[in-house]
Amino acid sequence: MLEYRGYDIRDLAKKSSYEEVAYLLLYGELPKKYELDDFKMELTERRELPPQIIGLLTQLPPYTHPMVVLRTSISYLGSLDKKIDIKTREENLEKAKNFIAKFPTIIAYYHRIRTGQNLVPPKFELNHAANFLYMLHGEEPSKTAEQALDMDLILHAEHELNASTFAARIAASTLADMYACIVAATGTLMGPLHGGASQEVMNMLREVATPRRADEYVRKKLERGEKVMGFGHRVYKNVIDPRTELLRELAKKLASEGDPNWFEISEAIAKSAYKYKKLLPNVDFYSASVYENLRIPDDLFINIFAMGRVAGWSAHIIEQYENNKLIRPRAKYTGEIDKEYKPLSERD
Repeated sequence: MLEYRGYDIRDLAKKSSYEEVAYLLLYGELPKKYELDDFKMELTERRELPPQIIGLLTQLPPYTHPMVVLRTSISYLGSLDKKIDIKTREENLEKAKNFIAKFPTIIAYYHRIRTGQNLVPPKFELNHAANFLYMLHGEEPSKTAEQALDMDLILHAEHELNASTFAARIAASTLADMYACIVAATGTLMGPLHGGASQEVMNMLREVATPRRADEYVRKKLERGEKVMGFGHRVYKNVIDPRTELLRELAKKLASEGDPNWFEISEAIAKSAYKYKKLLPNVDFYSASVYENLRIPDDLFINIFAMGRVAGWSAHIIEQYENNKLIRPRAKYTGEIDKEYKPLSERD
C-alpha cells in the first residue's frame, strides 16, 4: 500500500486534486475549504515568470533537453531570490509554493519558444493541470485530459526515498539552499533508470509499432538478457505498484477518446512480459501512453514527472531542515589491502 501522510493513494487519486495533495505534503494535513482556496490562489498568483527567466529560455539552444532547461531555470530563480539562504519554515514554504507554481510555466514556455510558437500566459481560472495543458497547447483541454493529468501529478507527487528525493535530502542535510536541493533532485530524476524511464517506454512503444509484434519483441529482449523498460520496481518486487493500476485506468480512458494504438501495444507488452518472466509494470509503463494521448512531446515526459514530484521534494527538504543531521553514508572498500608503497623509481 502507498500512502501520503497516512492517506491511501487510491483515495487521493480518485477524490482529491493535485493542489490539495500538494497542500497535504507541505503542511501535513488535508486543508479545510478556505485553506485550499487560499492555497490555490497563492499558486495561481505565482505562475508568471520573472522577465529574466523568460529571457534565459529564449537564449538556450533549441536542442537543449527540457530537463536541463528546468534545472538551469531553477538555479537562475535562486540568483533572483534575496532570501535564498533564509531557512525559516515560513520562507521554505514560500519557496516551495514558487517551485510548484512556476515549474509548469517554465516547461510550457520553453516548449513553445523552441517550436517557434507565441507564449500562452497562464489562465488564472484554470486549475494546475488544466492550466499547464492550456499553456502548452494554446487551447483549453477536455475534461478527460484535465482529470488525467491531475491524477498523474498526484500519483507522481511523492514516493518516499527514491533516488531524486534522497539526493534532495542529502543536499538539504548539508544546509545547502533550497534551490540547490531541487537542482540535485532534478539532475537525479533525469537518469533513464528513474524519471527518464517513461520516455524510454515510449521509445519502446514506437519500436514495437503494433500490438501483434509485442510478443516477439519481448521474447527476444529477454532472451538477450536485455531490460524491458517500464517493468520491475525496487519496492514492489512481487506485487503490482498501486499507481500502475490507476494509470492503466487513465490510459484506457484516454485511449477511448484518442489514439487507442499506444494503450493496445502497452497491454500486449505487459501480457508478454508476465508470460515469459512474471514481470509486472511499474508507474512509468502506462505513463508513456497517457502522456502521448495528452499530446505531450516525448522529451517532456521527465518534466511532467518533476512537475508532480516537486511537491514531495519540497516537503522532504523542509522536513530535513527541521530535523537535520548530516547524511554521510560510509563506503566499504573491497580492493586489496596492506599493499607496500614503492618509490616511483622502483615501479615497473
